[in-house]
Amino acid sequence: MATAELAAAVSNAGGLGIIGAGNAPADFVRNEIRKVKKLTEKPYGVNIMLLSPFVEDVIRAVYEERVPVITTGAGNPAKYIPLFKEIGTKVIPVVPSVALAKKMQKDGVDAVIAEGTESGGHVGELTTMALVPQVVDAVSIPVIAAGGIADGRGFVSALALGAKGVQLGTVFVCAEECTAHDNYKNAIVKAGDRGTVVTGRMTGHPVRIIKNKLAREFEKLETNHSSVEEFEKLGAGRLKDAVVDGDADFGSIMAGQISGMVNEIRPARKIIEDMINGAKDTISSLKNI
Repeated sequence: MATAELAAAVSNAGGLGIIGAGNAPADFVRNEIRKVKKLTEKPYGVNIMLLSPFVEDVIRAVYEERVPVITTGAGNPAKYIPLFKEIGTKVIPVVPSVALAKKMQKDGVDAVIAEGTESGGHVGELTTMALVPQVVDAVSIPVIAAGGIADGRGFVSALALGAKGVQLGTVFVCAEECTAHDNYKNAIVKAGDRGTVVTGRMTGHPVRIIKNKLAREFEKLETNHSSVEEFEKLGAGRLKDAVVDGDADFGSIMAGQISGMVNEIRPARKIIEDMINGAKDTISSLKNI
């Protein structure tokens, strides 16, 4: 979903656009990096999912293309940090706990993304409200808040908790520049406050998705205490089914709990401008308390 088009649009609008490597092969990631370089002169980054079967090749491609920032998820990037330090790349892992945040600081990362369970995709257990201030208190490097943030109010709340910035996912899925299928975007727009569910907890890699027929099939596997292999078989290729083919019934529509706050599809620049203006309004209203 987070291709060069969206990453460049976010960077051009004043944010830090991130290309999502996901499970894509290295050649695809390299092409997206080269494409984003043509679309923006602003800083950008690549998110590397460390569980990807192509992770080693993706790491090499990102290194060779001298990407200025990488974020990481689903694993520990420690063994790759010295490589990226050679070229000045900023390494910012996603962390779901204080313990991992402290370890990442010890290993030399530049910042951490404290992501609460409200987020879409792979999730931890702690909420953003509980996690962020504890991580802020535990480390001296910058902390970026993620999970459950959709507008200026969430932005200001994150800053109040001690974060230096925020990471947004679900909101930008519904950006005009996002290449995800319209059915994927519309499923988020139509979702209510209870429109998501966490699947696959028993596998050790829980994932939050929009409630649909696939989610109900995962629920059946949970109820029957099915094997990890059965979960993996059911989930194989489902994200592509949703993102590329637009299967809103049996595709894995990864999205956060703030889906109920996303009511329209907007340009990336408008999303950022609305958030900044909303934050200013929120701060102004607090002065009158």
